[in-house]
Amino acid sequence: MKIICVGAGASGLVFAYKLQRSFERFELTIYDKNVDVGGTWLENRYPGCACDVPSHIYTWSFEPKTDWNSVYSGSTQIFEYFKEFSEKYDLRKYCKFRHMISSAIWDDNKGQWDVEITDLNTNNVVKDQCDILINAAGVLNAWKWPDIPGLDDYKGVLLHTAKWNETVDLSSKTVGLIGNGSSAIQMLPAIHDKVEKVINFVREPTWVAPNFGEEQHIFSEEERQSFLNPESHLQYRKKAESAMNAIFEVFRADSETQKTMAGAVADTMEAKLNNPDLAAKLIPKWPFGCRRMTPGPNYLETIRSKKVEVVFGGIDRITENGCLASNEKEYPVDVLICATGFNTSYVPRFPIVGLEGRNLIEEWSNDAKSYFGIGAAGFPNYFTLIGPNSPIGNGPVLIAVEAQVDYMLKLINRWQTENIHRFSPKAEAIEDFIAFKDQFMKDTVWAKDCRSWKITALWPGSTLHYLEALKEPRYDDWDIKYSGNRFAYLGNGSSQTEVDMTSDTAYYVRDHDDSPYLSRSKQRKVETKSGTMQR
Repeated sequence: MKIICVGAGASGLVFAYKLQRSFERFELTIYDKNVDVGGTWLENRYPGCACDVPSHIYTWSFEPKTDWNSVYSGSTQIFEYFKEFSEKYDLRKYCKFRHMISSAIWDDNKGQWDVEITDLNTNNVVKDQCDILINAAGVLNAWKWPDIPGLDDYKGVLLHTAKWNETVDLSSKTVGLIGNGSSAIQMLPAIHDKVEKVINFVREPTWVAPNFGEEQHIFSEEERQSFLNPESHLQYRKKAESAMNAIFEVFRADSETQKTMAGAVADTMEAKLNNPDLAAKLIPKWPFGCRRMTPGPNYLETIRSKKVEVVFGGIDRITENGCLASNEKEYPVDVLICATGFNTSYVPRFPIVGLEGRNLIEEWSNDAKSYFGIGAAGFPNYFTLIGPNSPIGNGPVLIAVEAQVDYMLKLINRWQTENIHRFSPKAEAIEDFIAFKDQFMKDTVWAKDCRSWKITALWPGSTLHYLEALKEPRYDDWDIKYSGNRFAYLGNGSSQTEVDMTSDTAYYVRDHDDSPYLSRSKQRKVETKSGTMQR
């Protein structure tokens, strides 16, 4: 079995780990355009770049890290976590760095993907084939310049947060900062003390969320020692994870939780800003949670500093010297930083051509319709990690990635053992899912008027809800075609146990019934330790 995975970021690495742990007789190649593993955490190195999830739960569920520096760790330490993970489990042996996928075309006669890869070191095109194609490129991997006229005319230093130049010295400079999303919220406090002045161009208000249960701080020696105790550390992680899992009710429009949280966050923002004019312009009128909730340690306190000038409204054009704002005033700057994010369309970055010559770029150009965030109709033996309608903002995200990989591997297991030619989600199953999702979203904050991309991005429910939905594959939702007789895998009548001379041929004989429960309800109760806690 040959598998190609696109991307050696967090998702690609955990796919490799789980495949390696559970499977035999496979060949895996991970192609990545970068020089190392880590994906977004390798690429994003702007001042203040950090995860907006507490460090101790921004890990795989089975792979804790005890020596995080602070509650919310910086991108460098997060990168080190995933790099150490790849080294610990010898995952780098699967990786080919500085190789970027150019195209993938399904050959239905062979039942394989023909893949072209550009070697970025030589610009030579390499050809490969695979039985299963995994797209783990992620959604926040294609950064974009702002769509503002005149960007090429600017004569100063032009930077983007996702393509940071660490050699640039901001000391004593007048810096223009475009945006007030996650990156800008993290960057402003980080550069404030170094620069002469920051001019922050803010087009729209934004919610600056409270921290999830714990204020940002460097861990004390006492805290670090407590993390070295496995049981103490486990309970700390579970408490933080439970806090993240508790946020979903905020996303239900007009719920009491939504109203209470929005009021509390607005009050906190107003108090920290301590400036009625700023508060009136920065605190949104649209519901809390409609866009990404970003904890912003020291952002609100910094933006009211005398060194920061906030320019509200759009930018009409970029000039040689700086920005001409919609207020018809030009703002000269020495350095212009674009904290303008990524292309979040979910359209693949390279042609993926499936059955009947259908190109996923075209299929998803207007509306990205996937099956539970992992598959597309008409694209056989193809999976996406963190695809459309994954729970990327509903609660904890890394456990959802684990659930996606587990689901994929269950289908891959059948492919490997049951002479399956190809499988892909049925179009009618996807249409039913999208219809359900669209109806569900009408009662959430994501359907409100806040220019959110999350109607496409998010799962219609909580992260815990997603884990239960992906627990077992719904094989009736999948179009499965076999190579010849579907029962050919039954072979010569002898079992695998019989030909394994080291196995117990009476393994089912025991002195008590320890078999797993077969109903969803009892399975769930056992797995989640129902009855052991009281919320």
